[in-house]
Amino acid sequence: MTSAASLLQPESNPALYVSSVLTLYVDLPDTPLRASTQDQRHARNWFDRRVPLCMVETALLLASLRRMTRPRDLPPLPRIRSLAYFQPVVDELLENPVPEGYLQYLRLKLRSFVDRTEPNDVQKTTFPDDR
Repeated sequence: MTSAASLLQPESNPALYVSSVLTLYVDLPDTPLRASTQDQRHARNWFDRRVPLCMVETALLLASLRRMTRPRDLPPLPRIRSLAYFQPVVDELLENPVPEGYLQYLRLKLRSFVDRTEPNDVQKTTFPDDR
C-alpha cells in the first residue's frame, strides 16, 4: 500500500507529476497559455519512463534559454506549440546528465534574462501570432 507521504511526491504520483510538468511548461516564454491533451499524454509518457521531474525541468529551461539567447540578427523562431518540442533535450540529458547544481543555475539564468527583457517580449497573449 502506498503511504500518504509518497502520494505528495511527483515521482510516485502520476497526476501530480503531469500537473507539475504542465505548469513548468506553460509558465515558460513562447509556450501556449494552456497545455493540450497531447501535452498531458507526453508528460504522462515521461512519468511512465521514470524521467525525473528535475530532469524535465532542466530540459525545459535549457531549451528555452537556448532559444532566448540565440543571436538577434537571426529570424525569430515560431512559438513553441507542443511539449514534444522538448523531447530531444530530455533525450540529450538522459544520455548526458548535467552536474548537480545546474538546474539552480538555469533557474537563475532564466530569471535574470526575463528580468532584463522588455515585458512585451515575454508577455503571453491569448491571440495567435497571425492576428
